[in-house]
Amino acid sequence: MEETIKTLIYVHAFFGGVGLITGLMSVAIKKGGAGHKKTGIIFSYAMVISSLISLVIARMPGHENTFLFLIGIFTIYLILAGNRALTLRSKIKEQADWKDKLISATMLLVSAGMLCLGLIGLVQQVGNSILYVFFGGFGAFMSIRDFQLFKSFKEKKNAWLVSHLGRMVGALIASVTAFLVAGIQLGSTLVWVMPTILGTLYIIYTSRTLNRGAQVATEK
Repeated sequence: MEETIKTLIYVHAFFGGVGLITGLMSVAIKKGGAGHKKTGIIFSYAMVISSLISLVIARMPGHENTFLFLIGIFTIYLILAGNRALTLRSKIKEQADWKDKLISATMLLVSAGMLCLGLIGLVQQVGNSILYVFFGGFGAFMSIRDFQLFKSFKEKKNAWLVSHLGRMVGALIASVTAFLVAGIQLGSTLVWVMPTILGTLYIIYTSRTLNRGAQVATEK
């Protein structure tokens, strides 16, 4: 059993590494080009495979970890929602379909569970409970924003791109965090939280830039 777990950890780490490298490449190169699309596809598959394996590892004897299991689900949500956002254009479809809503609803339920576990843990003074609250709140915010987007994506022409950016950068943040925590063994609360804070600032800045560009284009 232990050999099986060790093999799964190595495979998980390999695909996580591929995801980290291709994710950074995708951010660095020109958006919308062939290189961005290719690295984005590899990034998506690598992160989903790595996260699915983490779900298995986090439930195996001697390696049970509820927090990492939920973070694995969070990462899969980010990848799926980020790619589904590409279809939320009026030229492609008239309204969000059941797949879009199922992905976001699942994340909303998981986030609610994380918040409950975190709040109970804080009352009982359980270590790292603040991480459940932080990521649960972040997940709830993003999934609620999804449902808002489903109602308004036809009016807000650039909303799909902002959503895609936010979810995919979020998945890259998860990859960077995993590298810091598991790869080089930096497991403090600050290390868990800081990549998300910095990544969120990047998302906000880029989103505002995209919205300003769309507004200028509309005025012209």
